Amino acid sequence: MATNRTANIARKTNETDISLEINLDGSGKYDIDTGIGFFDHMLEQLSRHSLIDMKISAKGDLHIDAHHTTEDVGIALGQAVNSALGDRAGITRYASLDLAMDETLTRAALDVSGRPYLIWNVSFSRDKVGDFDTELFREFFQAFAQNAGITLHVTNHYGENNHHIAETCFKAVARTLRSAIEPDPRQAGIIPSTKGSLAG
Repeated sequence: MATNRTANIARKTNETDISLEINLDGSGKYDIDTGIGFFDHMLEQLSRHSLIDMKISAKGDLHIDAHHTTEDVGIALGQAVNSALGDRAGITRYASLDLAMDETLTRAALDVSGRPYLIWNVSFSRDKVGDFDTELFREFFQAFAQNAGITLHVTNHYGENNHHIAETCFKAVARTLRSAIEPDPRQAGIIPSTKGSLAG
């Protein structure tokens, strides 16, 4: 297990300018400003409940919409997690969780496999939560999973409040990510695969 599981990512395109720092072995401290209020709130949940310290600054073409900023933050955060994990030796690798919030129940299952894949079984009854397009939640998690090199399944079992549905997705992913990247004391320094590698 790497002793310093941190990463810094800078990503600049014609659409966005992102700087990002993470510490996988943090305490859930965050300093997040993407210019998108509800997205910031969800990223704060992701940090707090995964115990990954996150510092994220993003400037994007919000005069168009929030798509590019949301997707590019997912890309940068995924790249940072992938970098901070190193060869993934000694991690638990798998985790799953059903997370409840009031009337809503959402399940996340995760494999830190090196093979990116997203299954997204989540529906919303409205196009927006506040000013944020609900279709962008999938775009964020797709970008994150692809660049982190993880297999991620998210299923909303039921729920009525769209804010709660979104929040349970982020919290459930946070808790499974926390568990999956935790050191496994029974396999310190060992890559949890019969192949001997979790590289993509």
